[in-house]
Amino acid sequence: MGLRDVVFGRTKQAAPQLDHLFALPSAALTLQTQLDLVSSGEAGLCFKAGNGEASLQSESELEALLNFDETKTKLSVSTDEFGFTWLVIHGGDIEDLVTRIHGANTTLVEHGLGPRLLCAVFGFVPANPPGEGAVRLVYLLKQGTFYPFAPTGAEQRDNELELRVRSFLEDDLAIEKDLSRWMALWNLPVN
Repeated sequence: MGLRDVVFGRTKQAAPQLDHLFALPSAALTLQTQLDLVSSGEAGLCFKAGNGEASLQSESELEALLNFDETKTKLSVSTDEFGFTWLVIHGGDIEDLVTRIHGANTTLVEHGLGPRLLCAVFGFVPANPPGEGAVRLVYLLKQGTFYPFAPTGAEQRDNELELRVRSFLEDDLAIEKDLSRWMALWNLPVN
């Protein structure tokens, strides 16, 4: 950042922190043993596609850029009501999902989209339904921290389950300590 940036109030955007993603498979074992939650087989990456030099013009361009092998997993791309793009990976175990999300993050960073990456989401469901409910682990890419999100219906969430998940995962994952960052992500494309 140069003097001009300081004078005009420009700040450098934080780069995504990806290293903490690899702690998720061991945390998944804790979720399974303590809360009977298993991976739903889906994970998503949310980013702002944007305009300008670092942008993607189409879904096919994104799929070609990521070059995923579709034999094990399926890839879908959607845009939510706020204009954010969701890359959703369907199929695979938690290790495969983490590896693919990390790879997608790295590829998008290499192509200048790093500042536009927002979060990654991993779905967990009861191994023996109905269980206590489904949970999404949200990874805040700029902070390098996770938080649990447990939607129960139309704009309703199970705060008690979220806090229980936090208590079980504090030793396994970098959990976001600031509860105001535990944003509700309604209508997630990740189950």
